[in-house]
Amino acid sequence: MSDTTVSPEIITTANGVRQLAQRLDREPLVACDLEADSMHHYQEKVCLLQFAVPGYAAIVDPLAVPDLSPLAPLFADASRRKVFHGADYDIRSLHRDFGIEVNSLFDTMIACQYLGEREFGLAAALRKRFGVELDKQYQRADWSRRPLSAGMIEYAVKDTTLLIELYRQLEGELRERGRLAWVEEECVLLTRVRMAQRGDEPLFLRFKGAARLDRRTLAVLEEILRFRDRRARQADVPPFKILGTETVRELAEKRPRSAGELAGIAGITEKVAARHGEGILQSVEKGMAVPERSLPLYPREERRRLSGPEEQWLKALKGWREKEAARLGIDMGYLANNALLEQLAVVAPRSDAELDAIGLRQWQKREFGPAILALLAAVR
Repeated sequence: MSDTTVSPEIITTANGVRQLAQRLDREPLVACDLEADSMHHYQEKVCLLQFAVPGYAAIVDPLAVPDLSPLAPLFADASRRKVFHGADYDIRSLHRDFGIEVNSLFDTMIACQYLGEREFGLAAALRKRFGVELDKQYQRADWSRRPLSAGMIEYAVKDTTLLIELYRQLEGELRERGRLAWVEEECVLLTRVRMAQRGDEPLFLRFKGAARLDRRTLAVLEEILRFRDRRARQADVPPFKILGTETVRELAEKRPRSAGELAGIAGITEKVAARHGEGILQSVEKGMAVPERSLPLYPREERRRLSGPEEQWLKALKGWREKEAARLGIDMGYLANNALLEQLAVVAPRSDAELDAIGLRQWQKREFGPAILALLAAVR
């Protein structure tokens, strides 16, 4: 097992980054992770990058040395495996902040999911397989603060020093079960994710549950969200630290028009009322003043109603998925999500060629294509 007590090299200079790139260029496997400050600042950013190979660990401080271009070839090199755990956010952040693209990714979280692990977070995986505990107090730490404490450095190092050993265990188990290609294909698709660019679209489009609200409530919600966003930007904090999600929802639905009515809203303490009450009430008033003809409308895709036969095919497909997922010991959603099953039911493919027109992964088509075609033929 890898040594978790490796003292990391802390890199804060451009020359140090170049030397690290040269050091890692000799390694076929590199464990990677990053820490960001999304819980503490309005504009989130990558604050640390961690790397580990057997017997060596390094922490790069991009706040001290923002040019990480010497590391870009390592991440892009398809011949060198980069091991992450839960890489979705990392892939997006590396591209957003540094223009870095990642190839030859292996995500140990995806591997855990396709092995049927019930708990697939990094802390759970390290506890189960190595008896190592990660100190959860640092999960929400402000990684933009300097200097880094000894505890923060230890936490950051533990995130990577066991990843290669974890990768080797998981790869072996996936290979034994014939699922390695499944995970590798999922990882290739994951390398293509990018941060969504927020344009001029309404803020309510990103607010959970907005689709269920009426148009007047959406107008009030939008004004409150704009107010919250302005205050968050001014204070350089995440918007939820100005007004929490449930508080915003209740404000939009109850539409308080006076300080007295604010007092009954969850999350509106005396301090919050004193600091933001006037702005909240002005936002509610502004939302209420939007003319009926100009009220926002939540965009909805018209969902095609399934025909009788299609409903039967979908029911059969869901039954097949349930039994197959139970046999494999994995979550049904990893085997095939509902959208894919609906598409199969609508198209009702009769051949491999027709199956190709549907958005199956290659591993899904290879492993389950014949069974799907046979099932649809039997119930047709």
